Amino acid sequence: MKLPLSILTLGLASFVAPVMAAEAKPNFIVINIDDLGYADIGPFGSTLNRTPNLDRMASEGRKLTSYYAAPVCSPSRASLMTGSYPKRSLPIPHVLFPSAAVGLHPDEVTIAEVLRDAGYRTGCIGKWHLGDQPEFLPTSQGFDYYLGIPYSNDMGTAAEGTKSDLGAPIPDTAENAAKAKAASEDPETGVKGMRQPPLPLVENEKVVGRVKQDEHQAIVETYTNAAVKFVREKADSPFFLYLPHSAVHFPLYPGKEWVGKSENGLYGDWVEEVDASVGRILDTVRELGIAERTLVLFTSDNGGTSRGTNGILRGHKGSTWEGGVRAPTIVWWPGTIPAGTSSDAITGMHDVLPTFAALAGGSLPVGRRLDGIDASGVWLGKEGAEGHEVFHYFRGFELQAIRRGSWKLHFGSAVAVKAKGKSGNGGRPEGLALYHLDSDLGEKTNVAQANPQVVSELQALAVEMDADLGVKSDARGPGVRQLGRVADPSPFLDHEGRVRANAVGKVDVFP
Repeated sequence: MKLPLSILTLGLASFVAPVMAAEAKPNFIVINIDDLGYADIGPFGSTLNRTPNLDRMASEGRKLTSYYAAPVCSPSRASLMTGSYPKRSLPIPHVLFPSAAVGLHPDEVTIAEVLRDAGYRTGCIGKWHLGDQPEFLPTSQGFDYYLGIPYSNDMGTAAEGTKSDLGAPIPDTAENAAKAKAASEDPETGVKGMRQPPLPLVENEKVVGRVKQDEHQAIVETYTNAAVKFVREKADSPFFLYLPHSAVHFPLYPGKEWVGKSENGLYGDWVEEVDASVGRILDTVRELGIAERTLVLFTSDNGGTSRGTNGILRGHKGSTWEGGVRAPTIVWWPGTIPAGTSSDAITGMHDVLPTFAALAGGSLPVGRRLDGIDASGVWLGKEGAEGHEVFHYFRGFELQAIRRGSWKLHFGSAVAVKAKGKSGNGGRPEGLALYHLDSDLGEKTNVAQANPQVVSELQALAVEMDADLGVKSDARGPGVRQLGRVADPSPFLDHEGRVRANAVGKVDVFP
């Protein structure tokens, strides 16, 4: 069993990995897909989507079959960036929207800052979703370079295609006046629904594009081109590339040459385009001769939606069933990671920072609690390596479930919450529900009554967490850190197309 990392009063020296020679430092690439289902790619059982590049990546690398994210976008990304449970480092009830007054606090120490301080060049290309005000952008959080959409691809104007899939009718904003009025600006988390401003493409802190339908279709290619350029330019020095794709989040906009290529509609088309993007990244790394010193992590920010498939897992994005939080994950490092292997040890987004820090010889953040562990032993296939013994499933502020080993306890709600969509796919149990994941990965059979001792032990773990972060939807424990906050947030682009002050850039990015 490994314990989370705490850096409180013992001093820096106790927690700093040995300094490594520059030539020994591995490069790191994290490819984070948006809303990809657990069984949406070949290595995790897809028979609908063809993913030859990910198939090869898995055959040359290692599958992580119990890798956890948060149920939705912003919290998951905060966990990856900070090595902490999202409630600790980004205490928000759901996700961030355009012009949010809050975001990831500038005082948070991100993985980019840890690696930059260890001598790395850092780049973020893709969906950020941790705040769109200048204080919260990637270039204020340790990244040397940023290109991307600062939030989800559906957070723009209906007329420009952000509320409908490729080829679907564009909603009439006038007909949605009631919705627009109801979905007004939130005092903290931003503008929602039909009132959202145009969708910007941002380079560093400048607007370099307005994402309409054609640009939606070019977004995977745009990100991939920029990522390949970054890798080529930084190949001679250690680098960290974070590539969080906007795909395959609604609305579905596969590239023009990919439309109709799959046997699974627009969703399959976009999954297969993402696979090709992965192939370009890996091919570039091989071509440059740096594969044996480059670790690539492929994952998803949460479980899939009803458009994708989570296989036998119950639930979907937004839930704390396994289908909402278990991400299809592959780690690849030729010559270091044993090829064609897999691990069911519990790891997750919060382990990326401490794991990369250990491999890079970097210093962990001082004076703050990390919930993640150095999972390098598990990821690299070291004999006897262990992941987490315990994982806490937060949705927003609420602790909804706990896993210890093979046992998972859902705390349920006061009344049963009915599932949306497919039968059994979502919802919440009424009262306590215990599942043994080794024998019931689909969480079908509640065995709480037959195992009262296990239930009691897992409840005790929840009491411990209550003293730290709080477990109720209205609770903020002493371990919850401060949100970043600005007084007068403004959009990158307003509805008249005017660009935020000091954010005008050269528009020549899309292919």
